[in-house]
Amino acid sequence: MSSVTVRVPATTGNMGSGFDCVGMALGLYNTVEIIEETSGISVEVSGEGTDLVPLDASNACVVAANRVLDEIGYDIRGLRFRLNHEIPVSRGLGSSGVAIVAGAFGANELTGRTLDVNTLIRICSELEGHPDNVVPSLLGGLSISGPRYGTIVYQTYDMPSDLSAVVAVPDFALETRLAREALPESVPLDDAVYNVCSVGLLVGGLLSGDYSLLRAGTDDRLHQPYRASLVPGLVQVMDAALNAGSHSAALSGAGPTVIALASESHEQVAEAMAAAFLAHDITSRTMVLSIDNAGAQILT
Repeated sequence: MSSVTVRVPATTGNMGSGFDCVGMALGLYNTVEIIEETSGISVEVSGEGTDLVPLDASNACVVAANRVLDEIGYDIRGLRFRLNHEIPVSRGLGSSGVAIVAGAFGANELTGRTLDVNTLIRICSELEGHPDNVVPSLLGGLSISGPRYGTIVYQTYDMPSDLSAVVAVPDFALETRLAREALPESVPLDDAVYNVCSVGLLVGGLLSGDYSLLRAGTDDRLHQPYRASLVPGLVQVMDAALNAGSHSAALSGAGPTVIALASESHEQVAEAMAAAFLAHDITSRTMVLSIDNAGAQILT
């Protein structure tokens, strides 16, 4: 029987201003082993979210693997999935996108790398609903992506090693569906223009190394103000990170995790974020993570 083991990085989506189009891969990983079996589907999960992840064919990793196999026309009688999770589930660190990428990437590897990267991105984006998480999970680094002309247009950039992500992960989950429902159907033109400017400053600051632009670059009027009621203390936690020395602070993905980018004072930033959450009676855990520039990898 053939098998493959893949490692896929967590991501932070939106990065404040880049709603549904900007993402970054982080040095926190889920590892998935896919084993060809004689019959049936089985799923084993260890680590984070063992009580939240389906153990049947509805698991996002299984769904993505089957989607790739269908696309290829490859007939496998059975599969066993062994999932080892380091990434918290439903916390805004791209866990659903990671599962999808792991299943699709692993199944493609298992069948001889039949599909190209663009096809994998299309499949993963269709399953996830948007590409801002799946592109950095698959390719690493900073990514800008979106649907154009019937496909996904994307660009990725390696990030410098002097920049780290400080994340404060609250001890409660937030379903992406609920975070989406909090958003308005339309926004004022002034707010849209504001975010266009912010995204330009964000990407420009990261690519040029001028981190003084990142605070303004993560300023957002499209989603964070509407989601603030779902994450008690959000504004105060972001302010605490900035006051402690981070270059930027934002809601990670749909939340509730808050992420700050910093090149120094990492522990002080982490402590300040945790204290701000605690002031709102919310406990959290903090991590200082590198930026992952490699994306999904095959482990041998």
